Amino acid sequence: MNQYKLVLPEHLNHYGYLFGGNMLKWTDEYSWIAASLDYPGCKFVTIGMDKVEFRRGVDKGAILRFDVQRAHQGNTSVRYAVSVYADNIETGGEELVFSTQVTFVCLDEHGNKRALP
Repeated sequence: MNQYKLVLPEHLNHYGYLFGGNMLKWTDEYSWIAASLDYPGCKFVTIGMDKVEFRRGVDKGAILRFDVQRAHQGNTSVRYAVSVYADNIETGGEELVFSTQVTFVCLDEHGNKRALP
């Protein structure tokens, strides 16, 4: 699944680059959407992100492409690999700027782990 995000001035840190916390928020949100679409009716919560790696700064005006792919399914949890690319609208190229893996667990109505369908 691909999602896109435009980097606006309110997303920048005091150095003028994308604030890392925004990248983490979007990564969590978009991977949660992928999990929810893949497993309708499941109540997912994030339990971890593996090796968060910022490869370079991201400037204002960049268009980010979040490539979210299911990497592993367990009995009660699922992990998604997320790669984020910054698109250069002038050249049409893109560069990998961030990657991680996000793990979710499926919960029942009482907050206990439950098996994935």
